[in-house]
Amino acid sequence: MFENPSIKLTIAFNDPDLDSEELEEQAQNLLAQMRDLDEIETVDRVLDPNPPEGNSPWGATILVGLLTAQVNKQNAQKVMGFLGDRLGNKAIELEVEANGKKLKVKASSREELEAAIEAAQKFAAA
Repeated sequence: MFENPSIKLTIAFNDPDLDSEELEEQAQNLLAQMRDLDEIETVDRVLDPNPPEGNSPWGATILVGLLTAQVNKQNAQKVMGFLGDRLGNKAIELEVEANGKKLKVKASSREELEAAIEAAQKFAAA
């Protein structure tokens, strides 16, 4: 049994006013910032589980505007605060997976994001 089980976060940028290139740019920026955080165990892009037919096995296709990260429970609150600071006015969907359960929340304003992060923190602490 793990002493500090990991929490999996999936962040999806989903602003309908942005094209896929702009969503991708937001995801790349956040990815670079998250890689610099000691509190995050791993952070990466999300690979398409159903890549287009004819795609080579080496050329895995990433899903636009999606990131996934692993965080231990002790650092979850710090990471959530970091996300709140970076994503305050962006339309996102946040999925938190902990203890075999999932919580999915959407936010498109600072207030909604703060409420979503508070819900995610409570969920992760349970």
